[in-house]
Amino acid sequence: MNKAIILTTVLTASLLSGCAQQGLYGTSYSRDQVRQAQTVQYGTIESVTPVVIEGRDDGVVGAGTGAVVGGIAGNQIGGGSGRTLATVVGAVAGGLVGQRIEKSATTRQGQELTIRLDSGRVVSVVQEVDNGQFFRPGDRIRVLGQGSSLRVTY
Repeated sequence: MNKAIILTTVLTASLLSGCAQQGLYGTSYSRDQVRQAQTVQYGTIESVTPVVIEGRDDGVVGAGTGAVVGGIAGNQIGGGSGRTLATVVGAVAGGLVGQRIEKSATTRQGQELTIRLDSGRVVSVVQEVDNGQFFRPGDRIRVLGQGSSLRVTY
């Protein structure tokens, strides 16, 4: 029984640490974006709207880990065919709970920025709020771009 509790604790910790996602703010880069040329434009923030960036719900980490944890917990109940049923029910319930935990853990506060570029063109960019610091209308900013992907920094 103690081994099951330890394993359940380890798997739960793995679930929560696996839910961390790369930052979606202006100063965060994926490995694929490093050393890639980007265009640089300057502009002024016209408006800022707080938004919520939905968390991941593909279930790869959350549902998988939750199913394992739930299955282990269910396996500790009863015996024979009752134990098998409890294991299956535990795995399904754990998978659903794990998926919800993953989505909640990866939901982020974002901001939709409407920007008037110095060229006169107006663009909108949504990105994660970096350390609780929102851009404000009138801020002079840089817009970095590569293809259709843009990021805003000071």
